[in-house]
Amino acid sequence: MKFTGTVIKYGDNVDTDVIIPARYLNTIDVNELASHCMEDIDKDFHKKIKTGDIMVAGQNFGCGSSREHAPIAIKASGISLVIAKSFARIFYRNAINIGLAILECPAAVDAIENGHEVEADMDAGVILDKTTGATFATAPFPPFIQKMIQNGGLMESIRKGEFC
Repeated sequence: MKFTGTVIKYGDNVDTDVIIPARYLNTIDVNELASHCMEDIDKDFHKKIKTGDIMVAGQNFGCGSSREHAPIAIKASGISLVIAKSFARIFYRNAINIGLAILECPAAVDAIENGHEVEADMDAGVILDKTTGATFATAPFPPFIQKMIQNGGLMESIRKGEFC
C-alpha cells in the first residue's frame, strides 16, 4: 500500500476533542464529521485538504476521549495517512478498526514540514519526503492489518469474509 500527498502538520497532544469537538458527536454522518474536523485548532482545515493528503503530528496524537468519531472524521475529510511520533493507544486501535492508515515515525515527523510532498510505502516501511529527498524507516504493519486498512476497516474485512 502506497500513499502520496501534501502534508498538513500539527504538534504534540492533539486530542480527540480537537480532532472532532464533542458538540458534533450527535451525528454519524461522515460528511458532517469531516466538515468539522480539526476546526477548533484550524478553522480552514476542511478547505485546505485535498483527497489523499497526509497528516503529520507529534507525540500522543489522538489522546483524550475514546471516540471512534475522531479517526472517522480524519478519514472522511480526505486524509489518506497519519504519521505521528506516537499515538494514544485507543486512537491507534480505532484508526485500524475504521481503516485509517497510520504510521509511527518520530524521525520523519521531526524532518517533514507543512506543505511537503510525502510518499509512504506501508509494505516496505519507508517514508519518502519527496520535497527534500530524505527517507525514513518505520515498522510496517503485518499483512493482515494492512489488508484490514485496504478493506476499509475491521467490519468491512469481516463482511468480505477475510477475518472470520
